Amino acid sequence: MVLEAPFRPATIEDCYDIARLFKIASGGVAEYTWATMQVDYPGLSPIEIGERRYASDNTVFTYKNAIVASQDGQVMGVLVTFPIVDEVDEPSEAEDQVLAPYSLEAPVSWYICAMALFPEFRGQGLGTKLLAIARSQAQDKGFNQLSLLVFEQNSEAARLYERHGFKTVDRAAVVPHKLIQYTGNILLMTAPV
Repeated sequence: MVLEAPFRPATIEDCYDIARLFKIASGGVAEYTWATMQVDYPGLSPIEIGERRYASDNTVFTYKNAIVASQDGQVMGVLVTFPIVDEVDEPSEAEDQVLAPYSLEAPVSWYICAMALFPEFRGQGLGTKLLAIARSQAQDKGFNQLSLLVFEQNSEAARLYERHGFKTVDRAAVVPHKLIQYTGNILLMTAPV
């Protein structure tokens, strides 16, 4: 897949911006997750933990799975994708119940883990172009389905996905927490490639 400006593969130098954008895309779920990791990263803030995690390559949450929109050296947005190849296990009672709703997955799909733009770059068609990149990635990797999670209260994002062929296939109730910005349901949406 050939990327055209302003899109390019992320570099390790982009990790702080990727973490900031992932925080936006996740509606606070990423910040909650990173806060639970502070014992492993003493002295770091949640966003710094996110930056460190994206700088590593031993997880799917890595800059190596990210495409950024960048202009004049400034990151405008991000797309983080990776494959989902197997069925996901049901969360056990020992797992974090705040995170349990986000375990919804569509097996054998190209997963859009995060797609976000900083507010000043929205409304310029970049989100539509990022979705096209995700479709192209899926085709290149032999997947015939895209999947993503979106809060139903994030109606602007949900409408964007619906306009691009995504349908809701499952949902789970959001567990309220002070760091999570949304209530209601998290939606699992899929679309054909």
